[in-house]
Amino acid sequence: MSTYNFDYLDELEAEAIHILREVAGQFEKPALLFSGGKDSITLVRLAEKAFRPGKFPFPLVHIDTGHNFEETITYRDQMIESIGERLIIGSVQESIDQGKVIEQNGKNASRNALQTVTLLDTIAKHQFDACIGGARRDEEKARAKERIFSVRDEFGSWDPKRQRPELWNIYNGKIHKGENVRVFPISNWTELDVWNYIRREKIELPSIYFAHEREVITRNGQLMAASPFLNMDAEDVVFRKQVRFRTVGDMSCTAAVESEATLIDDIISEISESKISERGARLDDKVSEAAMEDRKKGGYF
Repeated sequence: MSTYNFDYLDELEAEAIHILREVAGQFEKPALLFSGGKDSITLVRLAEKAFRPGKFPFPLVHIDTGHNFEETITYRDQMIESIGERLIIGSVQESIDQGKVIEQNGKNASRNALQTVTLLDTIAKHQFDACIGGARRDEEKARAKERIFSVRDEFGSWDPKRQRPELWNIYNGKIHKGENVRVFPISNWTELDVWNYIRREKIELPSIYFAHEREVITRNGQLMAASPFLNMDAEDVVFRKQVRFRTVGDMSCTAAVESEATLIDDIISEISESKISERGARLDDKVSEAAMEDRKKGGYF
C-alpha cells in the first residue's frame, strides 16, 4: 500500500491552491496583486501549481509608487518575462500628475499611503471583482482581523464588523455590483512558513532580502537605504552597513535590519530568534496604533 508524507508545508500549500482555484471559479475578473516581495512571489509559485500548464486566469497587478527598490523592479520584469504572464502597472506618479493625490512634504514624506487611490482606480478601470494579495495574519493585528475572503464596499472600504464566517474551507464570494473582494491565500502562513517554503521550492528572490553592504542613514531609530526619495538633509549622515530587508515596500518607509545572513538557512535561523515582527521595519505602520487598520478601511491592500 502506498503511503504519503504530507507535512505542514504541504497542508498550507494545498489550502492556498484551493483558495486560488476558488477565486478562479467564483469571480469573473480577478487579479493578483504583485509587489515584488517574497509573499507575492510565493503566490506566483502557488498559482503556477494551481493552474499550469494553462495560463493564469488573472493578470498580475503592480501598484508602482515610483520609489521602489531598483532590485525589486529588475526582479519583477525578469520574472514576468520568465513566466509569460500579463502585468498591469498602476502608477502613483500618474495619480499625482492627474491631481488625484497630493504628494506629501517634509522629512518623513512617503508615497506609500498614496497607493490606495491608484489601486482603487486600477480596480475600477479593469473592473476587477477580486484582488489576490499576500497579506498574512501574523504580520499585524489589523491583518489578523481579516478573513481570507474580505469584502470591500463600492468605495473600496473594509469594515471589520462585516466579516463573513468561513467554516470548513467554504468561502463566500457573492458580492453586489461595485463591490470587490480581497483574497489572502497565505493568510494562515507565518513569515517562517514562507521562508521554509521558499527554501523547499528553491524560489529565487530579489537580492535585497539577503545581507549586503549598502549606504544607509539612521532615521527614527531605523536603518534606511540612502536615497533621494528620503528627502535627506544635512542632519542625515550616510554610512555603510551590512544589512538586509525583511519586507519590501516603498523606499521612503521600508527600513533595513543589520544582518550577516547571506543564505536562506541563515535567514531562517535569524527569524527564528527574532522577537520583532517583520512589519516592525515599516515606518508607515508606526504613524499611530491603528495606522494599518485605518488605511485598510480606506481601501489599502
